[in-house]
Amino acid sequence: MEVGAPNTNGNSPAQPPSAGTSSAARSATGATEQFGYGALAVKVAVSGNKIIRVSVPYIQVADSYSGNIASQVIPMLRSQVLSLQSARINGVSGATYTSEAYAMSLQSALDKLHVK
Repeated sequence: MEVGAPNTNGNSPAQPPSAGTSSAARSATGATEQFGYGALAVKVAVSGNKIIRVSVPYIQVADSYSGNIASQVIPMLRSQVLSLQSARINGVSGATYTSEAYAMSLQSALDKLHVK
């Protein structure tokens, strides 16, 4: 009776049960870092040791000009992180304080995840 019986345990043959969670996505938010015109915190998601997502869930700026700069700079920093797979980014010229705070918060998040 067992031969040819339908699979009723919920596992499809194409998707065997996972052997471990080492490749499952994990995320952490770094420390809130002060910069010349405000503060920000970076959240990172990794799969294994690969950075797969980076965002800024918290940003506080002193004025609209600083907010405008941050809104332009943060996507550039995100792109650098995903490309370099590291917190050792080049930063953005003209936004040194924001770039440094971003890198420091990102490194803090990576440290929480034990990722270099």
